Amino acid sequence: MLLKASFAVLCALSLLNWTNGFSYEGYKVYEIVAHDMTEVHFLRELEKQDGLDFIKKAHHLDDPNDIVVAPKDQENFEKILKGNGLEYKIIVQNVEEIMEAERKATIKPFIGLGHVTFRSYMFHHEMNAYLRRVAAQYPNIATLEHFGTSYEGREMLLIRVSSGPSSNPDVPKPTIFIDAGIHAREWIAPPAALYIIQQLVENPENAALYENVDWAIIPCLNPDGYQYTQEEDRWWRKTRSINANSTCIGTDGNRNFDYYWMHLGASNSPCSDIFAGPEAFSEPETAALRDWFLTNNANNVVKLYITFHSYGSMLLYPWGYDRIVPDDEEDLLQLGNLVAEAIYNANTLRSEYIVNTSALALYEAAGGSDDWVKAVGGVDLSYTIELPYGDSPLPFMNPAYQILPTVQETWAGIIAFHDFIEERFWTNLTTILPSIRRQS
Repeated sequence: MLLKASFAVLCALSLLNWTNGFSYEGYKVYEIVAHDMTEVHFLRELEKQDGLDFIKKAHHLDDPNDIVVAPKDQENFEKILKGNGLEYKIIVQNVEEIMEAERKATIKPFIGLGHVTFRSYMFHHEMNAYLRRVAAQYPNIATLEHFGTSYEGREMLLIRVSSGPSSNPDVPKPTIFIDAGIHAREWIAPPAALYIIQQLVENPENAALYENVDWAIIPCLNPDGYQYTQEEDRWWRKTRSINANSTCIGTDGNRNFDYYWMHLGASNSPCSDIFAGPEAFSEPETAALRDWFLTNNANNVVKLYITFHSYGSMLLYPWGYDRIVPDDEEDLLQLGNLVAEAIYNANTLRSEYIVNTSALALYEAAGGSDDWVKAVGGVDLSYTIELPYGDSPLPFMNPAYQILPTVQETWAGIIAFHDFIEERFWTNLTTILPSIRRQS
């Protein structure tokens, strides 16, 4: 009887913890359409202002921008728009009503520590428990590493999946590195990484995927912010570090990398959602990724970098810091198109991905991880995957029932990535090198 009562208490606590302390009561969502480049530039500058959350940014002229504005700022915000000749309409009168509906729809059932689910969103400590269990249960192929410690002291774990050392002494096995969740409110990103881990380690049918290719995966790169979205503010984006001489908390981790830091698309205001930090790599979370690459990729064994974000169904490659293309764009575009086709053919959501540079498909955003990994980290093939919007009532709020179809179609794309990496950096090299030795 005591055991049953304890279980009931655990379930109740799990449900209670999956609520938000911050209220969006009275917050409105404004839709603004820019019709010329003058209006576009005005909105980009407006984005840097404190207290405005651009939850949807237009990719083209005459596309809508959606902006969340607090009650105390609405009157002045409307005056600014009218003063600059921008028309607007209010598409959500009270954001809290939508937040409350999401909370009721995504009440989290209790799951035992060490298990993974794709029917609801997990807590960070549950992700870590799953990684520990997998590493303990499958020690021949899964190895756990301490990746770093977040600002608030949460352990970030990375899991490596490998069949062991290379069978060819002349050809090191290529590695695919994957991270997710650097933006806290993008809840759909960590499940995509977790599903890859589950399919690699716990599905014997996928053993060939780690025979000649190694994997390094961290499912949550911003655990403090992620936890804060679950307990306090659902739309929190940044880390949770304290900023000197400011009451505003956190840094946008994906503006904090030291490649063209603060060039475009970033703010120097700690209260902005795109605050780039007081300096590059100011955040322990981004510094941990830097240190991993500088330590583990000196010989350039990492051949593919993937970072999961949401939203928009986009496969983005550098450069993000400005509207220019890399020298190897043909390679990046070709591979991106292969992956986009595989995702579409998976036939779970029929997501149609756009493939382009980050700046051209989305917007300029200097200080991103994909730019830094390509330019400094030594990985030519570097991608940001913006996962689908799904049936979200508002951005970043993918319903729990769409977690599984989203990660399943993404997995089809990951297989296409793997096949390309294996062929180019293993199969081709292992057949070429013996021939060269025979000729010599």
